[in-house]
Amino acid sequence: MGQSKVLVSDKLSDAGVAALKAEPSLLVDYRPGLSHAELVDNIGQYDALVIRSASNVDAAVIEAGKSLKVIGRAGIGVDNVDVAAASRKGIVVMNTPTGNAVTTAEHALALLCSLARKIPQAAATMREGKWEKNRYQGRELAHKTLGIFGLGNIGRIVADRARGLKMQVIAFDPVISPERASSLGVELVSIDELLRRADFITIHTPLTPDTQGLINDAAFEKMKKGVLLVNAARGGIVDELALARAVEAGKVGGAALDVFEQEPIDPKHPLLKLENVICTPHLGASTAEAQERVAIEIAEQIVEYLRDGQIRNAVNVPTYSAEVAEKIAPYLKLARKLGVLVGQLEPIEVSEVRVTCTGLPGELGTRPIAYAALAGYLERHVEHAVQPIQAPFEAESRGIALIEVRDPSSPRGYAHSVSIEIRGQRGSHRATGSVGVHGEARLVALDGFAVETTLEGAILMLRNQDRPGVIGAVGTLLGTKQINVSSLQVGLDAETRDAIALWSVDSPVPAETLAELRKLDKIRSVRYVELG
Repeated sequence: MGQSKVLVSDKLSDAGVAALKAEPSLLVDYRPGLSHAELVDNIGQYDALVIRSASNVDAAVIEAGKSLKVIGRAGIGVDNVDVAAASRKGIVVMNTPTGNAVTTAEHALALLCSLARKIPQAAATMREGKWEKNRYQGRELAHKTLGIFGLGNIGRIVADRARGLKMQVIAFDPVISPERASSLGVELVSIDELLRRADFITIHTPLTPDTQGLINDAAFEKMKKGVLLVNAARGGIVDELALARAVEAGKVGGAALDVFEQEPIDPKHPLLKLENVICTPHLGASTAEAQERVAIEIAEQIVEYLRDGQIRNAVNVPTYSAEVAEKIAPYLKLARKLGVLVGQLEPIEVSEVRVTCTGLPGELGTRPIAYAALAGYLERHVEHAVQPIQAPFEAESRGIALIEVRDPSSPRGYAHSVSIEIRGQRGSHRATGSVGVHGEARLVALDGFAVETTLEGAILMLRNQDRPGVIGAVGTLLGTKQINVSSLQVGLDAETRDAIALWSVDSPVPAETLAELRKLDKIRSVRYVELG
Protein backbone atom coordinates (compact mmCIF):
# COMPACT_ATOMS: atom_id res chain seq x y z
CA MET A 1 0.00 0.00 0.00
CA GLY A 2 1.45 3.39 -1.01
CA GLN A 3 1.91 6.43 1.14
CA SER A 4 -0.87 8.97 1.61
CA LYS A 5 0.13 12.52 0.75
CA VAL A 6 -0.59 15.33 3.22
CA LEU A 7 -0.33 19.06 2.50
CA VAL A 8 0.04 21.55 5.36
CA SER A 9 -0.80 24.93 3.81
CA ASP A 10 -0.76 27.10 6.96
CA LYS A 11 1.84 27.72 9.64
CA LEU A 12 1.69 24.88 12.15
CA SER A 13 3.79 24.31 15.26
CA ASP A 14 6.93 22.22 14.80
CA ALA A 15 5.46 19.56 17.08
CA GLY A 16 2.39 19.20 14.85
CA VAL A 17 4.45 18.87 11.69
CA ALA A 18 6.74 16.37 13.42
CA ALA A 19 3.76 14.26 14.51
CA LEU A 20 2.63 14.00 10.89
CA LYS A 21 6.10 13.21 9.54
CA ALA A 22 6.65 10.56 12.21
CA GLU A 23 3.97 8.37 10.62
CA PRO A 24 5.68 6.20 7.95
CA SER A 25 2.46 5.77 5.94
CA LEU A 26 2.34 9.53 5.25
CA LEU A 27 4.31 11.74 2.89
CA VAL A 28 4.07 15.30 4.26
CA ASP A 29 4.63 18.57 2.41
CA TYR A 30 4.86 21.60 4.69
CA ARG A 31 4.14 24.64 2.54
CA PRO A 32 2.69 27.48 4.66
CA GLY A 33 1.76 30.68 2.89
CA LEU A 34 0.37 29.18 -0.32
CA SER A 35 -1.92 31.57 -2.17
CA HIS A 36 -5.43 30.48 -3.00
CA ALA A 37 -4.49 29.98 -6.64
CA GLU A 38 -1.47 27.88 -5.67
CA LEU A 39 -3.64 25.80 -3.37
CA VAL A 40 -6.10 25.11 -6.17
CA ASP A 41 -3.26 24.19 -8.53
CA ASN A 42 -1.57 21.80 -6.09
CA ILE A 43 -4.32 20.19 -4.01
CA GLY A 44 -5.19 17.56 -6.64
CA GLN A 45 -2.24 15.34 -5.69
CA TYR A 46 -3.00 15.20 -1.94
CA ASP A 47 -5.12 12.87 0.21
CA ALA A 48 -5.27 15.24 3.18
CA LEU A 49 -5.08 18.98 3.83
CA VAL A 50 -4.13 20.51 7.18
CA ILE A 51 -4.93 24.18 7.76
CA ARG A 52 -5.45 26.86 10.36
CA SER A 53 -7.29 30.09 9.59
CA ALA A 54 -5.27 31.50 6.67
CA SER A 55 -6.17 29.03 3.90
CA ASN A 56 -9.55 29.53 2.25
CA VAL A 57 -10.78 26.05 1.41
CA ASP A 58 -13.73 26.99 -0.78
CA ALA A 59 -15.63 25.03 -3.40
CA ALA A 60 -12.88 25.64 -5.97
CA VAL A 61 -10.24 24.03 -3.75
CA ILE A 62 -12.52 21.11 -2.91
CA GLU A 63 -13.43 20.55 -6.56
CA ALA A 64 -9.74 20.52 -7.46
CA GLY A 65 -8.99 18.04 -4.68
CA LYS A 66 -9.56 14.93 -6.79
CA SER A 67 -7.86 12.65 -4.24
CA LEU A 68 -8.79 14.61 -1.11
CA LYS A 69 -10.22 12.47 1.69
CA VAL A 70 -9.91 14.65 4.77
CA ILE A 71 -9.45 18.30 5.77
CA GLY A 72 -8.07 19.00 9.24
CA ARG A 73 -8.46 22.38 10.94
CA ALA A 74 -6.09 23.04 13.86
CA GLY A 75 -8.63 24.98 15.93
CA ILE A 76 -12.35 25.15 16.52
CA GLY A 77 -13.79 27.29 13.75
CA VAL A 78 -14.23 25.93 10.23
CA ASP A 79 -15.58 29.14 8.71
CA ASN A 80 -12.81 29.03 6.11
CA VAL A 81 -13.94 25.61 4.86
CA ASP A 82 -16.92 25.01 2.59
CA VAL A 83 -18.21 22.11 4.69
CA ALA A 84 -21.24 21.52 2.49
CA ALA A 85 -19.07 21.17 -0.62
CA ALA A 86 -16.74 18.82 1.26
CA SER A 87 -19.66 16.70 2.43
CA ARG A 88 -21.03 16.38 -1.07
CA LYS A 89 -17.61 15.11 -2.20
CA GLY A 90 -17.39 12.66 0.69
CA ILE A 91 -14.52 14.55 2.31
CA VAL A 92 -14.34 14.41 6.10
CA VAL A 93 -13.78 17.77 7.78
CA MET A 94 -12.22 17.66 11.26
CA ASN A 95 -11.42 20.27 13.89
CA THR A 96 -10.02 20.34 17.45
CA PRO A 97 -12.88 21.60 19.62
CA THR A 98 -11.21 20.97 22.99
CA GLY A 99 -7.66 22.09 22.25
CA ASN A 100 -8.10 25.54 23.81
CA ALA A 101 -10.23 24.43 26.76
CA VAL A 102 -7.49 24.22 29.41
CA THR A 103 -5.96 27.52 28.37
CA THR A 104 -9.29 29.36 28.48
CA ALA A 105 -10.23 27.79 31.81
CA GLU A 106 -6.90 28.78 33.33
CA HIS A 107 -7.33 32.34 32.11
CA ALA A 108 -10.75 32.52 33.76
CA LEU A 109 -9.25 31.28 37.04
CA ALA A 110 -6.35 33.72 36.72
CA LEU A 111 -8.88 36.53 36.33
CA LEU A 112 -10.77 35.23 39.35
CA CYS A 113 -7.63 35.20 41.52
CA SER A 114 -6.54 38.61 40.26
CA LEU A 115 -9.97 40.00 41.00
CA ALA A 116 -10.16 38.53 44.50
CA ARG A 117 -6.68 39.79 45.48
CA LYS A 118 -6.73 43.05 43.44
CA ILE A 119 -3.39 42.16 41.89
CA PRO A 120 -3.46 44.39 38.74
CA GLN A 121 -4.47 47.45 40.76
CA ALA A 122 -1.77 46.89 43.38
CA ALA A 123 0.86 46.27 40.70
CA ALA A 124 -0.09 49.53 38.96
CA THR A 125 0.44 51.58 42.13
CA MET A 126 3.82 49.93 42.71
CA ARG A 127 4.95 51.23 39.31
CA GLU A 128 3.94 54.68 40.52
CA GLY A 129 6.32 54.33 43.46
CA LYS A 130 3.54 53.76 46.01
CA TRP A 131 3.31 51.19 48.80
CA GLU A 132 -0.42 50.91 49.56
CA LYS A 133 -0.56 47.65 51.44
CA ASN A 134 -3.66 48.52 53.46
CA ARG A 135 -5.63 49.71 50.44
CA TYR A 136 -5.74 46.40 48.62
CA GLN A 137 -7.12 43.93 51.10
CA GLY A 138 -8.41 40.95 49.17
CA ARG A 139 -10.65 37.92 49.65
CA GLU A 140 -9.87 34.22 49.99
CA LEU A 141 -11.33 31.72 47.54
CA ALA A 142 -11.23 28.71 49.88
CA HIS A 143 -14.60 27.63 51.27
CA LYS A 144 -16.44 30.21 49.18
CA THR A 145 -19.18 29.34 46.69
CA LEU A 146 -18.33 29.54 43.00
CA GLY A 147 -21.29 29.68 40.61
CA ILE A 148 -20.58 28.48 37.07
CA PHE A 149 -22.83 29.21 34.11
CA GLY A 150 -22.21 26.35 31.68
CA LEU A 151 -20.58 22.96 32.32
CA GLY A 152 -19.15 22.37 28.86
CA ASN A 153 -15.51 21.52 28.18
CA ILE A 154 -14.22 24.74 29.75
CA GLY A 155 -16.73 24.95 32.58
CA ARG A 156 -15.90 21.41 33.72
CA ILE A 157 -12.18 22.24 33.88
CA VAL A 158 -12.90 25.39 35.89
CA ALA A 159 -15.04 23.34 38.28
CA ASP A 160 -12.28 20.78 38.74
CA ARG A 161 -9.62 23.40 39.43
CA ALA A 162 -11.92 25.35 41.74
CA ARG A 163 -12.60 22.26 43.83
CA GLY A 164 -8.84 21.90 44.14
CA LEU A 165 -8.85 25.38 45.68
CA LYS A 166 -11.39 24.07 48.23
CA MET A 167 -14.27 26.05 46.75
CA GLN A 168 -17.85 24.83 46.84
CA VAL A 169 -19.00 24.67 43.22
CA ILE A 170 -22.56 25.11 42.03
CA ALA A 171 -23.63 25.42 38.39
CA PHE A 172 -26.47 26.03 35.99
CA ASP A 173 -26.53 24.13 32.71
CA PRO A 174 -29.82 23.03 31.11
CA VAL A 175 -28.20 20.27 29.04
CA ILE A 176 -26.33 18.27 31.64
CA SER A 177 -27.88 15.68 33.90
CA PRO A 178 -27.76 16.06 37.70
CA GLU A 179 -25.98 12.70 37.87
CA ARG A 180 -23.22 13.89 35.52
CA ALA A 181 -22.87 17.15 37.48
CA SER A 182 -22.67 15.21 40.73
CA SER A 183 -19.90 13.02 39.30
CA LEU A 184 -17.94 16.24 38.70
CA GLY A 185 -18.43 17.29 42.32
CA VAL A 186 -20.80 20.05 41.25
CA GLU A 187 -24.27 20.83 42.57
CA LEU A 188 -26.71 21.61 39.76
CA VAL A 189 -29.02 24.51 40.62
CA SER A 190 -31.44 26.92 38.96
CA ILE A 191 -30.34 30.31 37.64
CA ASP A 192 -31.99 32.14 40.52
CA GLU A 193 -30.39 29.89 43.14
CA LEU A 194 -26.96 30.34 41.58
CA LEU A 195 -27.35 34.11 41.59
CA ARG A 196 -28.55 34.06 45.19
CA ARG A 197 -25.87 31.74 46.63
CA ALA A 198 -22.66 32.47 44.73
CA ASP A 199 -19.83 34.52 46.21
CA PHE A 200 -18.07 34.41 42.83
CA ILE A 201 -19.62 33.84 39.40
CA THR A 202 -17.87 32.74 36.21
CA ILE A 203 -19.47 32.33 32.77
CA HIS A 204 -18.71 29.51 30.34
CA THR A 205 -21.76 29.34 28.13
CA PRO A 206 -22.14 30.12 24.41
CA LEU A 207 -23.74 33.31 23.19
CA THR A 208 -27.24 32.38 21.97
CA PRO A 209 -30.60 34.18 21.91
CA ASP A 210 -31.25 32.59 25.32
CA THR A 211 -27.98 33.82 26.87
CA GLN A 212 -27.84 37.25 25.21
CA GLY A 213 -28.01 39.74 28.09
CA LEU A 214 -28.45 36.89 30.58
CA ILE A 215 -26.59 38.83 33.28
CA ASN A 216 -28.62 42.03 33.36
CA ASP A 217 -30.04 44.49 35.91
CA ALA A 218 -32.56 41.93 37.17
CA ALA A 219 -29.84 39.31 37.59
CA PHE A 220 -27.58 41.71 39.49
CA GLU A 221 -30.44 42.49 41.87
CA LYS A 222 -30.62 38.81 42.83
CA MET A 223 -26.88 38.50 43.56
CA LYS A 224 -25.15 38.79 46.91
CA LYS A 225 -23.82 42.23 47.75
CA GLY A 226 -20.12 42.30 46.85
CA VAL A 227 -20.22 39.34 44.44
CA LEU A 228 -17.29 39.07 42.02
CA LEU A 229 -18.00 38.29 38.34
CA VAL A 230 -15.75 36.79 35.63
CA ASN A 231 -16.62 36.49 31.93
CA ALA A 232 -14.11 34.78 29.63
CA ALA A 233 -16.78 33.21 27.41
CA ARG A 234 -18.47 35.56 24.95
CA GLY A 235 -19.25 39.25 24.90
CA GLY A 236 -22.95 40.04 25.07
CA ILE A 237 -23.83 37.52 27.77
CA VAL A 238 -23.22 40.24 30.35
CA ASP A 239 -25.05 43.54 29.87
CA GLU A 240 -21.99 45.78 30.18
CA LEU A 241 -23.84 48.97 31.08
CA ALA A 242 -25.86 47.10 33.69
CA LEU A 243 -22.58 45.73 35.08
CA ALA A 244 -21.12 49.22 35.29
CA ARG A 245 -24.20 50.38 37.21
CA ALA A 246 -23.99 47.42 39.58
CA VAL A 247 -20.29 48.04 40.28
CA GLU A 248 -20.80 51.74 40.83
CA ALA A 249 -23.69 51.01 43.23
CA GLY A 250 -21.56 48.54 45.22
CA LYS A 251 -23.84 45.59 44.46
CA VAL A 252 -21.01 43.92 42.52
CA GLY A 253 -17.67 44.05 44.29
CA GLY A 254 -15.69 43.72 41.08
CA ALA A 255 -15.58 42.14 37.65
CA ALA A 256 -12.97 40.66 35.30
CA LEU A 257 -13.73 40.53 31.59
CA ASP A 258 -11.80 38.99 28.70
CA VAL A 259 -14.60 39.39 26.14
CA PHE A 260 -16.81 42.30 25.18
CA GLU A 261 -19.92 43.15 23.19
CA GLN A 262 -17.72 45.00 20.71
CA GLU A 263 -14.06 44.15 20.21
CA PRO A 264 -11.81 46.03 20.47
CA ILE A 265 -13.69 47.75 23.30
CA ASP A 266 -14.23 51.51 23.04
CA PRO A 267 -11.44 53.26 25.02
CA LYS A 268 -14.15 55.49 26.52
CA HIS A 269 -16.27 52.57 27.73
CA PRO A 270 -17.50 53.20 31.31
CA LEU A 271 -16.17 49.83 32.52
CA LEU A 272 -12.60 50.95 31.78
CA LYS A 273 -13.02 53.84 34.22
CA LEU A 274 -13.82 51.61 37.19
CA GLU A 275 -10.85 50.65 39.35
CA ASN A 276 -12.35 47.34 40.49
CA VAL A 277 -12.94 46.10 36.94
CA ILE A 278 -10.14 44.12 35.23
CA CYS A 279 -10.13 43.89 31.43
CA THR A 280 -7.94 41.78 29.12
CA PRO A 281 -8.02 41.78 25.28
CA HIS A 282 -9.59 38.35 24.58
CA LEU A 283 -6.59 36.32 25.70
CA GLY A 284 -8.48 33.14 26.61
CA ALA A 285 -6.83 30.86 24.02
CA SER A 286 -3.56 32.78 23.72
CA THR A 287 -0.87 30.43 25.00
CA ALA A 288 1.96 28.67 23.22
CA GLU A 289 0.81 25.40 24.73
CA ALA A 290 -2.70 25.72 23.28
CA GLN A 291 -1.39 26.45 19.80
CA GLU A 292 0.94 23.46 20.01
CA ARG A 293 -1.82 21.28 21.41
CA VAL A 294 -4.26 21.90 18.56
CA ALA A 295 -1.47 21.23 16.05
CA ILE A 296 -0.63 17.88 17.64
CA GLU A 297 -4.30 16.94 18.02
CA ILE A 298 -5.13 17.56 14.38
CA ALA A 299 -1.99 15.68 13.31
CA GLU A 300 -3.05 12.67 15.38
CA GLN A 301 -6.57 12.80 13.96
CA ILE A 302 -5.27 12.92 10.38
CA VAL A 303 -2.98 9.97 11.04
CA GLU A 304 -5.79 7.93 12.64
CA TYR A 305 -8.09 8.57 9.70
CA LEU A 306 -5.65 7.92 6.86
CA ARG A 307 -4.02 4.92 8.52
CA ASP A 308 -6.95 3.27 10.34
CA GLY A 309 -10.11 4.90 9.02
CA GLN A 310 -10.94 6.24 12.48
CA ILE A 311 -12.95 9.47 12.52
CA ARG A 312 -12.62 11.84 15.47
CA ASN A 313 -14.01 15.38 15.85
CA ALA A 314 -15.58 15.41 12.38
CA VAL A 315 -17.90 18.36 11.77
CA ASN A 316 -19.80 17.04 8.75
CA VAL A 317 -22.28 14.20 8.38
CA PRO A 318 -21.49 10.99 6.52
CA THR A 319 -22.53 10.82 2.87
CA TYR A 320 -25.25 8.60 1.40
CA SER A 321 -26.01 7.19 -2.02
CA ALA A 322 -27.87 9.63 -4.25
CA GLU A 323 -31.11 7.65 -3.91
CA VAL A 324 -31.00 7.42 -0.12
CA ALA A 325 -29.81 11.02 0.24
CA GLU A 326 -32.82 12.30 -1.67
CA LYS A 327 -35.24 10.34 0.51
CA ILE A 328 -33.64 11.01 3.87
CA ALA A 329 -32.79 14.70 3.42
CA PRO A 330 -36.28 16.03 4.35
CA TYR A 331 -36.33 13.90 7.50
CA LEU A 332 -32.86 15.03 8.54
CA LYS A 333 -34.07 18.62 8.21
CA LEU A 334 -37.25 17.80 10.12
CA ALA A 335 -35.34 16.07 12.92
CA ARG A 336 -32.93 18.97 13.36
CA LYS A 337 -35.79 21.49 13.42
CA LEU A 338 -37.59 19.44 16.09
CA GLY A 339 -34.37 19.35 18.12
CA VAL A 340 -33.92 23.11 17.80
CA LEU A 341 -37.52 23.56 18.94
CA VAL A 342 -37.32 21.45 22.11
CA GLY A 343 -33.94 22.98 22.86
CA GLN A 344 -35.70 26.30 23.41
CA LEU A 345 -38.45 25.04 25.71
CA GLU A 346 -38.36 25.30 29.49
CA PRO A 347 -35.08 23.78 30.82
CA ILE A 348 -35.54 20.44 32.60
CA GLU A 349 -31.95 19.29 33.29
CA VAL A 350 -32.03 16.67 30.54
CA SER A 351 -30.70 13.17 31.14
CA GLU A 352 -32.22 11.41 28.11
CA VAL A 353 -33.06 12.27 24.51
CA ARG A 354 -35.35 9.76 22.79
CA VAL A 355 -35.85 9.93 19.01
CA THR A 356 -38.64 7.85 17.48
CA CYS A 357 -38.89 7.19 13.73
CA THR A 358 -42.12 5.89 12.20
CA GLY A 359 -42.60 4.63 8.66
CA LEU A 360 -40.10 5.72 6.03
CA PRO A 361 -37.72 7.49 8.47
CA GLY A 362 -37.36 4.22 10.35
CA GLU A 363 -36.76 2.29 7.14
CA LEU A 364 -34.07 4.73 5.98
CA GLY A 365 -32.22 4.41 9.29
CA THR A 366 -32.86 5.83 12.74
CA ARG A 367 -29.19 6.61 13.46
CA PRO A 368 -28.63 9.62 11.13
CA ILE A 369 -32.06 11.03 11.96
CA ALA A 370 -31.47 10.64 15.70
CA TYR A 371 -28.07 12.34 15.38
CA ALA A 372 -29.64 15.22 13.45
CA ALA A 373 -32.32 15.71 16.12
CA LEU A 374 -29.74 15.57 18.90
CA ALA A 375 -27.50 18.07 17.09
CA GLY A 376 -30.41 20.47 16.72
CA TYR A 377 -31.18 20.20 20.42
CA LEU A 378 -27.57 20.64 21.54
CA GLU A 379 -26.76 23.57 19.25
CA ARG A 380 -28.80 25.88 21.48
CA HIS A 381 -26.61 25.10 24.46
CA VAL A 382 -22.98 24.61 23.41
CA GLU A 383 -20.18 26.95 22.43
CA HIS A 384 -19.63 25.72 18.88
CA ALA A 385 -21.73 24.52 15.97
CA VAL A 386 -22.80 20.89 16.44
CA GLN A 387 -22.85 18.60 13.43
CA PRO A 388 -24.77 15.32 13.63
CA ILE A 389 -21.64 13.19 13.67
CA GLN A 390 -20.45 15.07 16.77
CA ALA A 391 -23.75 15.07 18.61
CA PRO A 392 -23.55 11.73 20.48
CA PHE A 393 -20.08 12.57 21.81
CA GLU A 394 -21.28 15.98 23.03
CA ALA A 395 -24.27 14.29 24.68
CA GLU A 396 -22.16 11.60 26.32
CA SER A 397 -19.81 14.18 27.82
CA ARG A 398 -22.83 15.82 29.43
CA GLY A 399 -24.33 12.62 30.80
CA ILE A 400 -27.18 12.59 28.29
CA ALA A 401 -28.30 9.23 26.92
CA LEU A 402 -29.50 9.00 23.30
CA ILE A 403 -32.15 6.37 22.61
CA GLU A 404 -33.26 5.49 19.08
CA VAL A 405 -36.69 3.91 18.54
CA ARG A 406 -38.30 2.50 15.41
CA ASP A 407 -42.08 2.50 16.03
CA PRO A 408 -44.61 0.86 13.68
CA SER A 409 -47.51 2.91 15.09
CA SER A 410 -48.17 6.38 13.74
CA PRO A 411 -49.53 9.44 15.60
CA ARG A 412 -52.81 10.88 14.34
CA GLY A 413 -52.59 8.95 11.10
CA TYR A 414 -49.18 10.27 10.05
CA ALA A 415 -47.58 7.22 8.44
CA HIS A 416 -44.12 8.80 8.30
CA SER A 417 -43.04 10.88 11.30
CA VAL A 418 -40.19 11.76 13.64
CA SER A 419 -40.52 12.50 17.36
CA ILE A 420 -37.97 13.84 19.80
CA GLU A 421 -38.55 13.63 23.53
CA ILE A 422 -36.24 15.08 26.18
CA ARG A 423 -36.54 13.75 29.72
CA GLY A 424 -35.18 14.97 33.03
CA GLN A 425 -35.91 15.13 36.73
CA ARG A 426 -38.21 18.11 36.25
CA GLY A 427 -40.35 16.65 33.50
CA SER A 428 -40.20 16.12 29.77
CA HIS A 429 -40.96 17.70 26.39
CA ARG A 430 -42.01 15.88 23.24
CA ALA A 431 -42.35 17.23 19.70
CA THR A 432 -43.54 15.23 16.69
CA GLY A 433 -43.25 16.27 13.09
CA SER A 434 -43.84 15.10 9.56
CA VAL A 435 -42.79 16.16 6.08
CA GLY A 436 -45.32 18.15 4.04
CA VAL A 437 -46.22 17.59 0.41
CA HIS A 438 -43.62 20.13 -0.70
CA GLY A 439 -40.89 18.67 1.51
CA GLU A 440 -41.35 21.22 4.29
CA ALA A 441 -40.83 20.31 7.97
CA ARG A 442 -44.12 20.43 9.87
CA LEU A 443 -44.94 20.18 13.56
CA VAL A 444 -47.97 17.96 14.27
CA ALA A 445 -47.86 17.51 18.06
CA LEU A 446 -46.20 19.23 21.00
CA ASP A 447 -46.31 18.14 24.64
CA GLY A 448 -49.57 16.27 24.16
CA PHE A 449 -51.31 18.96 22.11
CA ALA A 450 -52.31 18.30 18.51
CA VAL A 451 -51.08 21.23 16.41
CA GLU A 452 -50.23 21.84 12.76
CA THR A 453 -47.64 24.43 11.73
CA THR A 454 -44.53 24.81 9.61
CA LEU A 455 -41.21 24.66 11.45
CA GLU A 456 -39.79 27.85 9.98
CA GLY A 457 -38.96 31.34 11.18
CA ALA A 458 -39.95 32.50 14.66
CA ILE A 459 -42.80 31.24 16.80
CA LEU A 460 -44.31 32.79 19.91
CA MET A 461 -45.50 29.83 21.99
CA LEU A 462 -48.12 30.45 24.70
CA ARG A 463 -49.69 28.04 27.18
CA ASN A 464 -52.94 29.36 28.60
CA GLN A 465 -56.34 28.51 29.97
CA ASP A 466 -58.94 28.14 27.22
CA ARG A 467 -61.09 31.15 28.07
CA PRO A 468 -62.76 33.82 25.93
CA GLY A 469 -60.65 36.89 25.26
CA VAL A 470 -57.17 35.38 25.65
CA ILE A 471 -56.37 35.27 21.94
CA GLY A 472 -57.80 38.75 21.50
CA ALA A 473 -55.71 40.16 24.33
CA VAL A 474 -52.52 38.62 22.93
CA GLY A 475 -53.29 39.79 19.39
CA THR A 476 -54.02 43.31 20.59
CA LEU A 477 -50.76 43.50 22.53
CA LEU A 478 -48.73 42.26 19.58
CA GLY A 479 -50.48 44.74 17.33
CA THR A 480 -49.62 47.66 19.59
CA LYS A 481 -45.99 46.53 19.44
CA GLN A 482 -46.06 46.45 15.60
CA ILE A 483 -45.39 42.69 15.57
CA ASN A 484 -47.04 41.07 12.57
CA VAL A 485 -48.56 37.60 12.96
CA SER A 486 -48.46 35.45 9.82
CA SER A 487 -50.38 32.51 11.25
CA LEU A 488 -51.92 31.19 14.45
CA GLN A 489 -52.39 27.54 15.40
CA VAL A 490 -54.18 26.43 18.56
CA GLY A 491 -54.18 23.06 20.31
CA LEU A 492 -56.66 22.20 23.07
CA ASP A 493 -56.82 19.67 25.90
CA ALA A 494 -60.54 18.99 26.23
CA GLU A 495 -60.24 17.61 29.77
CA THR A 496 -58.10 20.28 31.44
CA ARG A 497 -59.25 23.12 29.16
CA ASP A 498 -55.60 24.08 28.74
CA ALA A 499 -54.53 25.37 25.35
CA ILE A 500 -51.33 25.96 23.45
CA ALA A 501 -51.17 28.74 20.87
CA LEU A 502 -48.39 28.98 18.27
CA TRP A 503 -48.13 32.51 16.87
CA SER A 504 -45.83 32.64 13.82
CA VAL A 505 -44.36 36.15 13.82
CA ASP A 506 -42.44 38.07 11.17
CA SER A 507 -40.16 40.02 13.51
CA PRO A 508 -38.32 39.39 16.78
CA VAL A 509 -40.30 39.74 20.00
CA PRO A 510 -38.39 41.89 22.54
CA ALA A 511 -37.92 40.69 26.11
CA GLU A 512 -40.09 43.56 27.35
CA THR A 513 -43.00 42.36 25.21
CA LEU A 514 -42.55 38.78 26.44
CA ALA A 515 -42.72 40.10 30.00
CA GLU A 516 -45.96 41.94 29.24
CA LEU A 517 -47.47 38.82 27.67
CA ARG A 518 -46.68 36.81 30.82
CA LYS A 519 -48.68 39.31 32.86
CA LEU A 520 -51.88 38.79 30.82
CA ASP A 521 -54.76 37.01 32.52
CA LYS A 522 -54.97 33.21 32.02
CA ILE A 523 -51.45 32.97 30.52
CA ARG A 524 -49.42 30.12 32.04
CA SER A 525 -46.15 30.40 30.13
CA VAL A 526 -44.58 32.23 27.18
CA ARG A 527 -41.65 31.06 25.04
CA TYR A 528 -40.16 32.69 21.96
CA VAL A 529 -38.39 30.21 19.68
CA GLU A 530 -36.34 30.77 16.53
CA LEU A 531 -36.21 27.92 14.04
CA GLY A 532 -34.22 29.49 11.22
